[in-house]
Amino acid sequence: MTARRSILAALTVTLFLPFSICSSKLHDLRLQQAVDRGLDGSAGIIPVVDVESAEILAARNLEFASKQFIRPGSTLKPFVLMELLDSARLDPNERLIARRPLRIGGMRLDCSHTAEVSELDADDAIAYSSNSYVAKVALRMSGDALTEALRRGGLDSLTGLLQSESTGHIERPTNQEQLQLMALGARGIEVTPLELLAAYRKLTLTRRSRNPSADEAVFLGLEHAMTYGTAHAAAVDGMKIGGKTGTASAANSPRTHGIFVGYAPADHPEIARVVYVPQGRGLDAALEAHSVFEEYGQRKKKS
Repeated sequence: MTARRSILAALTVTLFLPFSICSSKLHDLRLQQAVDRGLDGSAGIIPVVDVESAEILAARNLEFASKQFIRPGSTLKPFVLMELLDSARLDPNERLIARRPLRIGGMRLDCSHTAEVSELDADDAIAYSSNSYVAKVALRMSGDALTEALRRGGLDSLTGLLQSESTGHIERPTNQEQLQLMALGARGIEVTPLELLAAYRKLTLTRRSRNPSADEAVFLGLEHAMTYGTAHAAAVDGMKIGGKTGTASAANSPRTHGIFVGYAPADHPEIARVVYVPQGRGLDAALEAHSVFEEYGQRKKKS
């Protein structure tokens, strides 16, 4: 991509943004170029946000990010486990067997990790994105508790990142199957990519403000997802990152979409970003996320 085309791409992004966030940070062409390289002409969605200020630093297809409803898939798992850990319904060191096959409500939802990963604790469950583990422990909470936990995360609320945006919806589960499917982000909830990004930004602020606590296992799992788990394609050398992938089907189609949500640096997050790939899996979205983290990591080394 030529410098002229990169500048035009960055200026195009500003057309989707309210005046209040059109700051000098937004016109960081290197981050914008990294976003453009990541998508490479595809129809995906990538906003990048500053964790502290909530400024959008770079983006592609931002209008769609604020209005497109998607099932979030496994990107919900950290919020589910944090609720269980904070309410003392789950011991982070408790190990559970990953069972196959996993069928819930007519859906086949086997874990994507290898059969050699047979017992998992909370950290492992996030790193390997274990459907079996999360589906089992989700039954320790009520449908009301799960619904309220997701709402506290901001998953059906305006983000405030843009002046015009849509809000997702959460259907309160009325039986165990509905509860499990919602906990896996497979049914009962649709969000916009921007809402998902805002929810993870909120999660990273928790990371910055808390001393190690019961939900530390979740943050470790998000780091381990990057080093040896499902999100490893987004990892870069020399910088710790937290991230989570998700794969889900659309409400009206069996075709899957891929999602990656992540933040860096993992121990004191400064940026957060979401990648949505309309056709693919979570691994595809993680691969698209690599370029921005690589650019940011190089910048951190020089600072």
